[in-house]
Amino acid sequence: MSEPVVFISHFKVKEGRLDELKGLAGEVERSLRDDKPQTLAWLIYLDGDGTKVTFVHCFPDAHSMDLHFEGSDERTAAVYEFVEPDGFEIYGTPSAEALETMQQAAAGSGVSLVVESEHLGGFLRLQPD
Repeated sequence: MSEPVVFISHFKVKEGRLDELKGLAGEVERSLRDDKPQTLAWLIYLDGDGTKVTFVHCFPDAHSMDLHFEGSDERTAAVYEFVEPDGFEIYGTPSAEALETMQQAAAGSGVSLVVESEHLGGFLRLQPD
């Protein structure tokens, strides 16, 4: 049985770039909503100071995460104009390729990558009962 995968990325917002990041986020959201139907959730959270931003991605399985990562180099480059990596987390078991990609990204940025691979249970309800 396939298991869900959650990918969380944390970033520091570059000085004076928050408004531009907000504008880009809207563009990326529209693109992902249309082009990545297997991505269950793509959420952005900003801290109270406007200095840190967190992206939360939810996928029904590792294959869907791989599909989401297709073409991500361009999206990542655009976002990195406004932010610096501050850590990554993966909950669930990603594909070997996705895990290696994230290990390299974390090492190249000098940030941590937390992987909690054993899914014990839970659910994601898209609509209230």
